[in-house]
Amino acid sequence: MRKTTGADRRRIFLLVLLASLAPGIASAGQQHRKPIPYALIAGTVFREDGLSLPGARLVLEREGEARRDRRFRKQEAISDARGEFAFRVPPEPSQYRLTASAPGFESQHRQVQIQGEERIDVFFRLTRASKQ
Repeated sequence: MRKTTGADRRRIFLLVLLASLAPGIASAGQQHRKPIPYALIAGTVFREDGLSLPGARLVLEREGEARRDRRFRKQEAISDARGEFAFRVPPEPSQYRLTASAPGFESQHRQVQIQGEERIDVFFRLTRASKQ
């Protein structure tokens, strides 16, 4: 068995010290970060009988001059079990086209305008597609 020397004790002390300080060092940088601002486009998809429609596909596209902005890509979402959805977008004046579709239902579109850091609620009531 080997005896611990003074150098070994110093190494062990430094390792214990670093291990105890590591969580505080890692979280220190996160305490001063500002949250990134955004606008929220959220809503619910319903069937024509008023019940929620889970599994509907929603597509959000930017319109107008801002459409050329490469920072924003087309976003897609699927409505959850309650028919709800949400998109985060840049908080700058922009216009979007939101499309809701589901198998067996007719698609619908809505125009959404964002002016800044805000929440816009959008609701869809999809009707059954006619059988041909």
